[in-house]
Amino acid sequence: MPTDSSPGTLPAREHLPADDAGTPVLDIVIPVYNEEKDLGPCVLRLHEHLTRTFPYAFSITIADNASTDTTPRVAARLAAELPGVGTFRLEQKGRGRALRTVWSASRAPVLAYMDVDLSTDLNALLPLVAPLISGHSDLAIGSRLSRSSRVVRGAKREFISRTYNLILRGSLQARFSDAQCGFKAIRRDVAQVLLPLVEDTGWFFDTEMLVLAERAGLRIHEVPVDWVDDPDSTVHIVRTAADDLKGVWRVGKALATGSLPLDRLTRPFGDDPRDREIQDVPRGLARQLVGFCVVGGLSTLFYLLLYSAFRQFCGSQSANALALLVSAVANTAANRRLTFGVRGRGGAVRHQAQGLVVFAIGLALTSGSLAALNAASSSPAHSTELAVLIAANLAATVLRFLLFRAWVFPDRQGSYDAHDAYDAHNTHDSYGAYGPYGAHWGDSAVPLQPVRPRHTDPREAR
Repeated sequence: MPTDSSPGTLPAREHLPADDAGTPVLDIVIPVYNEEKDLGPCVLRLHEHLTRTFPYAFSITIADNASTDTTPRVAARLAAELPGVGTFRLEQKGRGRALRTVWSASRAPVLAYMDVDLSTDLNALLPLVAPLISGHSDLAIGSRLSRSSRVVRGAKREFISRTYNLILRGSLQARFSDAQCGFKAIRRDVAQVLLPLVEDTGWFFDTEMLVLAERAGLRIHEVPVDWVDDPDSTVHIVRTAADDLKGVWRVGKALATGSLPLDRLTRPFGDDPRDREIQDVPRGLARQLVGFCVVGGLSTLFYLLLYSAFRQFCGSQSANALALLVSAVANTAANRRLTFGVRGRGGAVRHQAQGLVVFAIGLALTSGSLAALNAASSSPAHSTELAVLIAANLAATVLRFLLFRAWVFPDRQGSYDAHDAYDAHNTHDSYGAYGPYGAHWGDSAVPLQPVRPRHTDPREAR
């Protein structure tokens, strides 16, 4: 497993080596709370399945979320009897807290989790983690909503699940199909950088992790699963749904304001065609042109609507100036975020000030065109005014793009990398609110109990 090239960055994905048979490649976490009845059968069945079918060394970690029944004793017994099984005790509840803590401390290159009820058919486990082992993908999720999935559950849970995923698609533009299936995996190098950005410690943890990963451009692999609902599930549906909606609002707000440093999650995509050098074409120009045209088209419509509204109570010059000013502020903000990929609040005021200079140039062009039109005709038709303004705005748009690219949002790749490396070093090496494994210092937890080796070669365990 290659190490991170520097704190806060991700190396290119590589296929995991297959020569260290005794080193766990996969660590499966089973978060539990008062599961004294189901824990034993679950771990025994999972351990038997992995020993029989999984071609790599593995380990199983039972993450006890402050259980008050005999779950800790059951977990300790399983850890003592089965090779490769460990237990982890947390004194605070929260599935997200358990996963983040255990994943952050694990040394396995591929990390996964599944619910203790084993609702998902275990035959989907190898297809789930194979793309992560091969280096193809960064995260993998089981999907109950795929066309080829076979699911047995009640109409109420089916409706809630599909409604929730529709909400994610509509509000956070999520493209993955199933956020809540308790069957997921992630590469450890990705988890080390992604998990400190995930705030939720409960059931919304999965959704937040997937949304941030998707927005950062990480590759998420989906596996259709066979899934049978557990009628004895202890999940409180109403409370969980309310917490999830609060999480959607929080994450949506953070994404809209650009307060999340998602650039830390970018990867060098090796042979990705988008990264290949094209002769005589500046890097990223095509994408920026598309983004600028889309923003420009929307801004022009916005400007024309404003001009028509302002023209009802003021002259053409005043209406033009007001409409152009408002649309210019919106245009600069949209291009800053969408076209040139500038996130966060740093430099926002300076960018708006430079955008106003560009606005002044556009104002001169459009005002000059209106002045020329009024000089040629004492009372031009409204349609003629709009046609002249459209032509003038097209010319101003070309000039605006050139000024944005060369002056307002220049490509300072070299200087940015050095500055970003300094920030990443000081941010990540000092840990901040997180411990050296990415877990909150405030989380009360004890380390993994000493057990026999986390796993030996599966062939030796038969």
